[in-house]
Amino acid sequence: MHRRRRTALSVSVALLAAAPLLTACGNEAHPGAAAVVGGQRIEVSALQAQVQDVRDAQRGVPESEELIKNTGQLSQAKLNSMIFDRVLEKAADDTGVTVSRKEIQTTRQQAAAQSGGDEQFAAMLLQQGALSAGQIESAIRREVLLTKLAVALGANTTTPQGQQAVLNELTKTSEQLGIDVNPRYGSWDNKQVRLGEAKTPWITQLTSEAPEQEPPAGT
Repeated sequence: MHRRRRTALSVSVALLAAAPLLTACGNEAHPGAAAVVGGQRIEVSALQAQVQDVRDAQRGVPESEELIKNTGQLSQAKLNSMIFDRVLEKAADDTGVTVSRKEIQTTRQQAAAQSGGDEQFAAMLLQQGALSAGQIESAIRREVLLTKLAVALGANTTTPQGQQAVLNELTKTSEQLGIDVNPRYGSWDNKQVRLGEAKTPWITQLTSEAPEQEPPAGT
């Protein structure tokens, strides 16, 4: 029997679907926007499209009813990821960190190999992380970018001090961006860099199993 290691990616994306129910309240400050990040809108239609992609994929598997039931707060989870990605991109850009297409492809190939192949990898991410096939690359980019940001900061993310260093950098960026979330989805927590009480696996699940990345140029 082939024993598969659970990668930082597989754990992280699984937990990203764990956002809690957030009660709607108040009026929309930005009609049609799920959130505004750094003056840039995340349209409700874009959020709904991500949710629909996952639901379509879930309906195509035998355990569809269970998967849909277990991801009842999918809109909050997806918005959490969409906002976080913008914060991470800005923090990485400010630090001079970039990610190449080759790095994303290599990381995906390694993760798929550990999971028994591309088909098994995609099935696992749909089941554990509520990711459709079209969303896998973005999730991998997030993991690679976060790992390289930690390297650029000199943070050892296997220690609480290293995790806090990355969190501090992301918190600073989050505050600078001035994130405004449509109340129907909850509110953004700058200190934890998350939507409401959503999990933060991008800090707690970074491990030495993550692919080693080259430091950014100039460091």
